[in-house]
Amino acid sequence: MEVILLEKVENLGNLGDRVNVKPGYGRNFLIPGGKATPATEEHIKAFEARRAELEKIAAEHVAGAEARREQLDGMTVTIKAKAGDEGKLFGSVGTGDIAEAVAAVGVAIERHEVRLPEGAFRQIGEYQVAVHLHTDVNTEITVVVEAE
Repeated sequence: MEVILLEKVENLGNLGDRVNVKPGYGRNFLIPGGKATPATEEHIKAFEARRAELEKIAAEHVAGAEARREQLDGMTVTIKAKAGDEGKLFGSVGTGDIAEAVAAVGVAIERHEVRLPEGAFRQIGEYQVAVHLHTDVNTEITVVVEAE
């Protein structure tokens, strides 16, 4: 299935690229999410008419993500959780907890922007956490998990 990308999609292409994708990926993810449109003649003409508008919107999204990255660079967030004597947590600290702690400091991030490839934290300690704000904008924050 050939589609025209309406925004930059990670590991696929940039705004305006015509790419071939599997039909299910196009029908179930890209098109309903507003990330792409089928590459028919009428959609190609409509896209070319809207190209400048879409590029402006994409630039605004990148600028907003860059501004949030500047606020997050070097940030250290402390999260208190119940823990046993050996430093093992009763439960865990996950993406939602980290997003809430950062929002309490004053920078709004969503929990899907927090990346924990090795899973939630189950021990007290200091961790480096990747934050994926946009396809092109990533940063790291420090999360300190302390016992209550």
